[in-house]
Amino acid sequence: MNLSLLETIRETNPAVFTIANSVTIAEVANAVNAIGASPIMSKAKEEAGDLVGIAGAIALNLGTWTPDQIDQMVTVGSLANQHQRPVVIDPVAVGLPSRRQQFDRLIATAQPTVIRANAGEMAALSGDLSNSKGIDATGAVADPKRIVQAVALHYHCVAVMTGAIDWISDGQQTVSLHVGTPLFATHVGSGDMLSSVLAAYLAVESNAMTAAVTGTAIFGATGQWAVNQAKLTLRQPGSFGIALMDSFSQVTAETLSSYLKDKVVDE
Repeated sequence: MNLSLLETIRETNPAVFTIANSVTIAEVANAVNAIGASPIMSKAKEEAGDLVGIAGAIALNLGTWTPDQIDQMVTVGSLANQHQRPVVIDPVAVGLPSRRQQFDRLIATAQPTVIRANAGEMAALSGDLSNSKGIDATGAVADPKRIVQAVALHYHCVAVMTGAIDWISDGQQTVSLHVGTPLFATHVGSGDMLSSVLAAYLAVESNAMTAAVTGTAIFGATGQWAVNQAKLTLRQPGSFGIALMDSFSQVTAETLSSYLKDKVVDE
């Protein structure tokens, strides 16, 4: 983990090109902007080449896919690989057969650097369909280490499985993160925001495992810090969204270090 990346993003302002879930597009753009990166949100396949060229990293979200959007993702993902840009794929509800079909089409042309998913989605990708719960962020799996390692090895990427405990693996090294707040699960778009935030970290750190662990840890700790600063209860998901966005631009490595002490565990 490298907490200095928090300031590196603010200093370098990397562009993150996101093909977004239409439900959360504004939340995602604001989160990327608040951490100090520059959001690019486009639906035009004709712009793909130009936008990939100026982006530091790409995030592809299948949350509200349409045939045209999948076509755009395939084009953008392929171009990103050609230009050696990191790619984050967020396979929302991939346990559904129709969504798995679109994910498989995308993955055939776009090699991901990171796959970011919740427990149910990651279980579906690992082949453990009995554990798949679609987009239920509170879902749990019996053997998270095995599942996240299996996805990382199968797709040759870093797998980030988020939940009450976050699990991250590149197939060889596996880390669990014990930081965050239950309010993430009540705030629609938390996972979508993290996927694009991780793209920003990948834009400034060539080691994908370091970028993924750092970005996920800082995201979780920022949420916890936001709750404490605003003195929120678990029945204030709307207030949490505002506090979280403010906190993205306020936190420092020094602020978060106490939240992360002994919370990053090599498994």
